Amino acid sequence: MGMVAKDGGGYVTGNFIDDLPTPALLLDAATLDHNLKVMSEALPGPRLRPHVKAHKCSELARRQSKLGHRGFTCATVREMEGLARAGLGDDLLLANEVLDARRLGALDARVTVAVDSEETIDAAAMGGVREVLIDVNVGLPRCGCDPDRAGSLADLARRKKLEVRGVMGYEGHAMLIEDAGERAGIVAASMDRLAAAHADVGGDVISAGGTGSYACNGFATEIQAGSYALMDTAYAKIGSPFRPALFLLATVISRSSNYAVADCGLKALGMDHGDPTIDGYRVWFCSDEHVTFGRAEGDDREAVALPRVGDRIRVVPAHVDPTVAYHERVHLVSGEGVVESWPIDLRGW
Repeated sequence: MGMVAKDGGGYVTGNFIDDLPTPALLLDAATLDHNLKVMSEALPGPRLRPHVKAHKCSELARRQSKLGHRGFTCATVREMEGLARAGLGDDLLLANEVLDARRLGALDARVTVAVDSEETIDAAAMGGVREVLIDVNVGLPRCGCDPDRAGSLADLARRKKLEVRGVMGYEGHAMLIEDAGERAGIVAASMDRLAAAHADVGGDVISAGGTGSYACNGFATEIQAGSYALMDTAYAKIGSPFRPALFLLATVISRSSNYAVADCGLKALGMDHGDPTIDGYRVWFCSDEHVTFGRAEGDDREAVALPRVGDRIRVVPAHVDPTVAYHERVHLVSGEGVVESWPIDLRGW
């Protein structure tokens, strides 16, 4: 017996996990609720601006909104459009520079865009965007202006009739540092750079942070955490109250005397943070459509049995963001049952 997923796309799922075709993304309902609740208590209401790039799912964003987080952070224009279409457009921040803002200016939503140059300011003004944040490089060599240029860019934006809400800076180079003291020190140094820029820019908004710094960044007025909802093995190493909620269900399709192969690989998993994990086993490597794994180091070959062909396993990704982006939907599960199937509708650009 099956049921049609709620997105109306005609995709038939099972009532039970074992009925799902693999590879399939599973989201544990109880663990998701735990993660959302813990973060909501730590950063209530507008103190958290959830970053949807981690899950790209408007249904999950709706759950975050119901906990009081009405503002969202986005990485792409597509994410902004999807949230606006879903009725979640109260306060959307595109935390990324764009040189064509016309789609943003047309949205029925409150739209703020990060800018770090004359060119991106011009693009915002020409595209009909009304509000911006000055994006500041606080140590991560990616987007963002030097702190000493922030004030002049804010002045230029105001001359272009844009409202400058404040500043933004992402201390992403600190997020995965395992030593809490070292991580906090780098976050503090980054926020010193952002504070210097904010003194020149002004505005009510200081937007920064993420899952790795939410507990030690006391300077920002809002934190852009995203991965906390789903978690992955990279973030698990730093120690936090958030638990792994996202798994990739796979089927063992081949078995040798000392290893097994399941039907998920590079095209189903984000690999930039390393190999995925399989509880009780050691991943040898991933190829396009396969993960090869064997017994963990030191295990007695006879004491630890390999799964049989046809067995289902759960694979934990090392990086949730690109993993989610590879899939069309995620299945919310409780025990062995499929509760709902949510489209990952914010994919693309």
